[in-house]
Amino acid sequence: MGRISDSDRARNEDAVRAAMDRLLRGELPPGGKCDLKTLALESGVTRTGFYPKKNRDGTTRPGPYQHLAEEFERRLTALRDAGEIVDPRAAQIERLKAEVAELKNRVTKRDEELAELTEFKTVAISQLAALHDEITRLREQASALGNVRRLPAARGGTAPYGSCS
Repeated sequence: MGRISDSDRARNEDAVRAAMDRLLRGELPPGGKCDLKTLALESGVTRTGFYPKKNRDGTTRPGPYQHLAEEFERRLTALRDAGEIVDPRAAQIERLKAEVAELKNRVTKRDEELAELTEFKTVAISQLAALHDEITRLREQASALGNVRRLPAARGGTAPYGSCS
């Protein structure tokens, strides 16, 4: 691959800056993210131009558009630090994380309420069983003494004395 002319490089840098502005405004292409890969695709330059290169002697030199990649990352970080989420998918992920946390809190609260209600049910059943045993004991005691008479059973269909109905 040969070297490009200064005018081609300037034209490519302008295209990268224009694509950078679009991406940082949130104008993402379908299926694209706010990253270097999408920036390279949108500007029409190769992605490798954003990364450092190795010389034949093993030393590194900056890529032709590495300064633009660093500027893109700085601007993206500044927007994130300001609380602005450029990538709609990232916003969706943050929203879903918040929703999951809220749902976890609700489930924990419901579990606690369920444990309280289960304990209440256990106590209530124990009390009912104790009352039943006491009533049974008192009935047996009353029938053993013989001095307690049963009241006559109510007649079907008639209201008891003193009823308002």
